[in-house]
Amino acid sequence: MNYLNPNIKMEKEYFGEVVSVEPDNDSLNIFGTTACLKVFIISNNIIRFRLSPNGIFPPDFSYAVKPLRAKQATHSIKYKTNEIEIKTQSINCKINRKSLKLSMQDEKGNVFYECGDGMHWEENREFGGYYVYNSHIAHENESFFGLGDKPTDFNLRGKRLRNWGSDTYGFEKSRDPLYKGIPFYMGLNNAKGYGIFFDNTFDTHFDFGYENDSVASFWAHGGELNFYYIHGPQLIDVVEQYATLTGTHYLPPLWSLGYHQCKWSYYPESVVKSLTNKFRKKKIPCDAVYLDIEYMDGFRCFTWDKESFPNPKKMIKELKESGFKTVVIIDPGIKIDNNYWVYQEGIKGNHFCKRGDGALMEGMVWPGKCNFPDFTNPKVRKWWANLFKEYVEIGVDGIWNDMNEPAVFDMETFPDDVRHDYDGYNCSHRKAHNIYGMQMVRATYMGLTKYQKNKRPFTISRSGYAGVQRYASVWTGDNVATWEHLKIANIQCQRLSISGISFVGSDIGGFTGNPNGELYTRWIQLGTFSPLFRTHSAGDEADQEPWSYGKKYEKIVKKFIELRYQLLPYLYTAFWQCTTMGTPIIRPLVFLDQYNFDTHYREDEFGFGDNILVCPINEPMVNGRSVYLPEGEWYHYFTNELFEGKQESWIDCPLDSMPIFIKAGAILPHFPIMQYVGEKKIDVLSLHVYFKIGEHESVLYQDHGDNLAYKQGIYSIKHFKLVGSQQSIIITQRKHGLFNSSYKFYKIIIHGLPFKATTVIDEDGSEIKIKWEDNTPVIMVRKYINKLTIL
Repeated sequence: MNYLNPNIKMEKEYFGEVVSVEPDNDSLNIFGTTACLKVFIISNNIIRFRLSPNGIFPPDFSYAVKPLRAKQATHSIKYKTNEIEIKTQSINCKINRKSLKLSMQDEKGNVFYECGDGMHWEENREFGGYYVYNSHIAHENESFFGLGDKPTDFNLRGKRLRNWGSDTYGFEKSRDPLYKGIPFYMGLNNAKGYGIFFDNTFDTHFDFGYENDSVASFWAHGGELNFYYIHGPQLIDVVEQYATLTGTHYLPPLWSLGYHQCKWSYYPESVVKSLTNKFRKKKIPCDAVYLDIEYMDGFRCFTWDKESFPNPKKMIKELKESGFKTVVIIDPGIKIDNNYWVYQEGIKGNHFCKRGDGALMEGMVWPGKCNFPDFTNPKVRKWWANLFKEYVEIGVDGIWNDMNEPAVFDMETFPDDVRHDYDGYNCSHRKAHNIYGMQMVRATYMGLTKYQKNKRPFTISRSGYAGVQRYASVWTGDNVATWEHLKIANIQCQRLSISGISFVGSDIGGFTGNPNGELYTRWIQLGTFSPLFRTHSAGDEADQEPWSYGKKYEKIVKKFIELRYQLLPYLYTAFWQCTTMGTPIIRPLVFLDQYNFDTHYREDEFGFGDNILVCPINEPMVNGRSVYLPEGEWYHYFTNELFEGKQESWIDCPLDSMPIFIKAGAILPHFPIMQYVGEKKIDVLSLHVYFKIGEHESVLYQDHGDNLAYKQGIYSIKHFKLVGSQQSIIITQRKHGLFNSSYKFYKIIIHGLPFKATTVIDEDGSEIKIKWEDNTPVIMVRKYINKLTIL
């Protein structure tokens, strides 16, 4: 619509015919009559496209994309009569000279992605700039995945979705948008995967065949048409390549992978102490306790309510002595109060956001009327980081950033006219909205890394944009205590994991509403296999602790929390893989078997690291369910029963069990049960070996677990290889790295051996004694032995 003359309709404009082409190192400038397309060869698997309707490009700046290392992508460019052809080792990109339509193929000519109407734009008369669009063909059986925290079906085919961070308390299924905006998705066409990362922070939209079943499209209400094509063909490769652009999680402290207990709110101090004492008395493992907004003085951030918490330093010290880490909440709203030191500093330093006419942005949140820091300003981020000095000095271990979409009670979020520094590229809130929460938690992360010195930080954020994983873990927001939400939580965690954000979990039991014992127990089972393992609930609801539903449920909940602690070395290894390679920790079933079209629509089963597959129970009063297992053989974790893959199997799962499967050939490390990470020195590491005929490799990563010494090479990587036959099994290990673990022995437990083991020989020819426990062979060996042969 033309806002000057409503009778004149604005029309979409297209690039038209290519007029000229200018190569420039690893890029190409393609000119039309007025528009220009810049093509960047980022790597052999990534090509970037950047379109300007008027041929003028703003400064190239992104909060999402980390500084890229110079890469020598082998490529060639051919200028043909009808097309321009760019070839890398993996991609054959064809650009039509008459329409600028793209076709992305592999070296064999297989089409992965091809434009429909292609790139186009429409003038935005109200705000200036352009609405920018791109469309491509949605092939008949093509599936789409990704886009962060969307609480809808896992396969996005047929959906239309929006990225605009929103406070959505008690959201229902298919509510959109939610808290996060991750403009990255994957297409799977004829079992060939690719990714599209649309790096645009404005109000963005995605259509996967909703309006027209044969067309997928994405567009934004401003900014650039700036997107990256990421070549597969394996979906997991696409996610790893995406991580080269937006970064990976930092390696978290090991304690943060334990169990966390949270509520709005645990206060006063006596309630916190009673809670933590009960965990230890009942011997239910727990590593972290959270303090919500009631710990503050009138909800003023960076203050303490001296009546409820008269001596927080002493309390936190005593909690540490019991093995508990303390995590406290911090929101962005700073109360307007002339006697409040944070507000005084914010006013003096000019740190708060302003409206278009220069007045301070004011909005109602928990403390009342507040101003809000402009986290897109580097000086403000530095100021905010310095505010955490006292928290670190008194022993706070982690920070929880909430309400950072940003949420405002009386107006939902900031008005469009609010101005932001945007790291020197001044803009309105239309552009800054989706990255506000990410920049807040970035500043928080800066503060913890500055003052915690040689310790790894722990931060958690409700909102985020692509790249937020560099600074924080996330949770899925204010969910509801229903069976439907248990299923939604599973889907959201899978989706976030493949959207580059592996350190994710849901509010176990539901934030609002009251779960019964069965629902809470089943949610704990899912949480055991969520990287962030946290119960959280609203203060006006019933208690939601592991013992809140009676002894029957408490016993099962304790069993699964203990299982989480046993699996910590395995999960920590998966985090190392995520940190170093961008490999998602949670891997949807389609990632494990993308050649089977049926997996494109299965959304319950998922892989957890390299060697575990789980399938949560999402319905009440269920004692069994059908589970699809990918190719290969799989052992039921609790029964050791062996199942053949590439088919569905019926699995019994009474309340004290769930479908957990281990890939045949895997060597799975286990810690002893601990009440918290570091409770006791580990003298023996258990290695559960799952027999298979053939070869299989497993890996184990270890370091100190809390400091930064791993960056100087103080870590250990052990590669285990299993070679099995009908008469023998050979286990070898290779190690590199400088870290020396505390344990001296491996306790090797062998599952599924098809013969009666009688002899174990190490690499020196020495014989080692076999013990039998529950008809299972058990071998104790020193960790330095690099080869075992079992006959």
